[in-house]
Amino acid sequence: MDIKESMNGATHVMEINGRLDTVTAPDFQEKLMSKIGDGKIKLLLHCAGLSYISSSGLRVFLMALKKIKAGGGQMVLCCLQDSIQEVFDISGFSTLFTIEQNCENGLTKF
Repeated sequence: MDIKESMNGATHVMEINGRLDTVTAPDFQEKLMSKIGDGKIKLLLHCAGLSYISSSGLRVFLMALKKIKAGGGQMVLCCLQDSIQEVFDISGFSTLFTIEQNCENGLTKF
């Protein structure tokens, strides 16, 4: 898994590439939680390069969302591949997260 980080104004953007599974989830969780800090953050997760997500990966996303919301921040996912969107739909996570088809729409949610 490869993660590229950048800023778009006051919004932190993390571009996720590769597989998010039991092997990569702990490193991703550590990096994501350190970025979130106290939760007061605007975070856009760009997922166009995310090719696979397991239940371990979903758990990391959920933990991050809870921490961000508790701190008064916002988190938006964008550019999910169809297979990843299907996992979110089946698991019910689509109702928990703000998901946009492209980054431009995602950035307008902040």
